[in-house]
Amino acid sequence: MKMLQQIPAFLKNKFFLASLAFAIWMIFFDRNDLISQWSRASKLNDLENSSAFYTKKIQSATQELELRKTDPAAYERVAREKYYMKRKNEDVFLFEE
Repeated sequence: MKMLQQIPAFLKNKFFLASLAFAIWMIFFDRNDLISQWSRASKLNDLENSSAFYTKKIQSATQELELRKTDPAAYERVAREKYYMKRKNEDVFLFEE
């Protein structure tokens, strides 16, 4: 009995206890708990970064396509750099970095 008198009054309040139980449930046990929210935010950040990366790649590919449409020498450059094609009487040497 003496122990019950030492507990502060606000800890005995049923509304406080219900609110505390609700807060604990929402923080740790709910489907949308803090850990899930943190992992979702992290995944969203990763997806936004990859979206920015692919947007830059698309822009560079679009610029290269426009260059190929207007400059016939660009075809030769791409064929030589990417596909290692060569002209007749020409040797191609590949160096590894």
